[in-house]
Amino acid sequence: MKVGTDGVLLGAWVKIPEEAASILDIGTGTGLIALQLAQRSAAENIDALEIQADAFEQAVENFENSSWSDRLYCYHASVQEFQNEIDDKYDLIVSNPPYFKGSPKGSKTSRSVARHNELLNFDDLLKATDSLLSQQGSCAFVIPFSDEKNFISTASSYGLFPNDITRVRGHALSPFKRSMIQLSRKASDVKIEVLTLETERHVYTDEYRELVTDFYLKL
Repeated sequence: MKVGTDGVLLGAWVKIPEEAASILDIGTGTGLIALQLAQRSAAENIDALEIQADAFEQAVENFENSSWSDRLYCYHASVQEFQNEIDDKYDLIVSNPPYFKGSPKGSKTSRSVARHNELLNFDDLLKATDSLLSQQGSCAFVIPFSDEKNFISTASSYGLFPNDITRVRGHALSPFKRSMIQLSRKASDVKIEVLTLETERHVYTDEYRELVTDFYLKL
């Protein structure tokens, strides 16, 4: 599976609490976001969940070959199964969840399944997050901008309230494509920002370069 912009953005953007000792990445894919958070933090325990067998195996390999292998662990399980089997609470939970509604039409590839929410819809994701998040913890997600209002409404039903939102667009004249949202159990005034990725094709904005520069060998 290719490295996607959504995952890189979330892993670079999310605010990591200084006191965070444990982090969970739900639907880790090949482990990208978990690896970014290991690079950015001193968290002692960074767990990841992945239900797709091929992606799980690659995430394990990537974790083992990284500089942070002693802090990273991947479970081959759905979050629905995981939340029923573990009593641990996490200080930070992140996810780049599936975002195409309905079944993967005519396609059974791992990438296709990973991008459809038939296995993990927003309600299930937020219910599990509520169950697994520590009382003082926070959680962050990257979702389609068109789902932002509904996602926030669903989150509030589980006592999770947005604190920071960054809306992402390709260039200054294009519509918003993604929303990155960080939530906690404490309601507050929401800080809303805009991130523009390019000034023209393959010419990246300074704000985008500054955000992700630590995670690319060449940008």
